[in-house]
Amino acid sequence: MYGTVWVVATPLGNLGDFSPRARQTLEEADVILAEDTRRAGRLLHLAGIVNKRFLSLHEHNEEERINEVLGLLRSGAKVAVVSDAGTPLIADPGYRLVAACREGGIPVVPVPGPCAPIAALMASGLPPYPFVFLGFLPRKAGDVRSLFREYAMVTATLVFFERKNRVGQSLALALDVLGEREFCLARELTKKHEQFINGRLGQPLDVAGELLGEVTVVIGPPHAERAASREEVLDLARAYAGMRPKDAARLIHSRVSGWTVKGIYEVMLEQGVE
Repeated sequence: MYGTVWVVATPLGNLGDFSPRARQTLEEADVILAEDTRRAGRLLHLAGIVNKRFLSLHEHNEEERINEVLGLLRSGAKVAVVSDAGTPLIADPGYRLVAACREGGIPVVPVPGPCAPIAALMASGLPPYPFVFLGFLPRKAGDVRSLFREYAMVTATLVFFERKNRVGQSLALALDVLGEREFCLARELTKKHEQFINGRLGQPLDVAGELLGEVTVVIGPPHAERAASREEVLDLARAYAGMRPKDAARLIHSRVSGWTVKGIYEVMLEQGVE
């Protein structure tokens, strides 16, 4: 008989969110796969679970680890997968292993629980569905811009992880590509200093100094507002005469619906409004 892979959600920060089922599953597991084995060991120690065998599973070794884990499973071992915090596979390694197990007929069982994107949606005050989870944003600004463009016309809430030192830049890129929308920054989820910071993309907040670690960002869908007419866009363009056309286009973009910065800029050039 093959062993089983359990995909186990662990607390984001509050140990009280450790479910009885998750504890029991980890107690019964023969091997625990973790992105950071030391961090996982500390968590289990706090939960009273000791003397477990750990194997690392991260983005750099998942491919080479799969055959080893499949061998353990074929010998009947019980394997649990955990992330550093929250639900495994949600922007964390493990997908390739689960896919290989499914292909090989090895049982995979979810043990659901805490999940940062869901926790952020629950308390953000923004429409919770439909939503699209983007994982961690790319490091390069051009790649972030391209990613946002893929979802600019999708009428869904966007959720992603970002590091505190890049949150301001990412929100500015979101405004440039997505237009004016509401957002919420969720920090320190379930911990003592948990905080939800709400705002609008066109009214940036200087919060970088307040943020710790990784931040879960929620950007609401576009408002179902009437698209501004071409003449309304040109009226605003004339009001901003004297500004650099691209700067004026971005400013107009923050005040109207139904237009992209590029579209506004092209209309301004066609009409000679500079």
